[in-house]
Parts: sequence; C-alpha cells; structure tokens
Amino acid sequence: MNRGQLGEDLAASYLAAHGYTIVARNFRTRYGEIDIIACKDGFVAFVEVKLRKNARFGLPREAVTHAKQQKLILAAEAWLAVHPDAGQPRFDVVEILLAGREAPSSIRHLENAFDA
Repeated sequence: MNRGQLGEDLAASYLAAHGYTIVARNFRTRYGEIDIIACKDGFVAFVEVKLRKNARFGLPREAVTHAKQQKLILAAEAWLAVHPDAGQPRFDVVEILLAGREAPSSIRHLENAFDA
C-alpha cells in the first residue's frame, strides 16, 4: 500500500470512529482532488489528508498551501453543485505522523483549517 492510501485509510477510520459519515473518497475534478468528504452534525467536511514520517521539515498541515486551498475550494464547489443540501461546508485537515512503517504516532484533526 502506498503512503497516500495509508494516510487516507487512517484518516477515514479516525473520522468514522469520531462520528463522521464518509460520503466520498478521492473525489476528482479538473481542479484537483478532495481526499475525503465526510458529514457530521450538519456540516460537510472537505478533508485534506497529510501524512509524514516525522516533523523534521515541518508539520504535515503546513503542506496545505494557499494554492492547494484554492484548488480544494474549487473542487468542493463542484461537489456542492451536485449535492447542494449536504450541509454547511467547511475545510478540514487531518495530519498524521508515523511511528513506524504503518502505525501512526499521532493523528490530529484540524476542523475549519482554512476559510473559503
């Protein structure tokens, strides 16, 4: 399993364990991809997953640049055009640091990580 898939699987399991319903994974548009779309408590969360072996070169969330945020916003708008009643949209980041090859040392869910 590649690291991207591992990170998304860990994040989806974490979100589900915390009461989220996963409604889509790897939603692709011409603007980019949304790793996970999940719903909870009237919100639809567009989740970017970032996994790193360690924080030596910065925290995983720091890789969600302004340019990446703009692509996520456009992709979310495309999804919302088809699902207008999904809930109040927000953008989350799940950052994962690995302890070993496939075991996370930490998973942190940052709700409303940036504004549209």
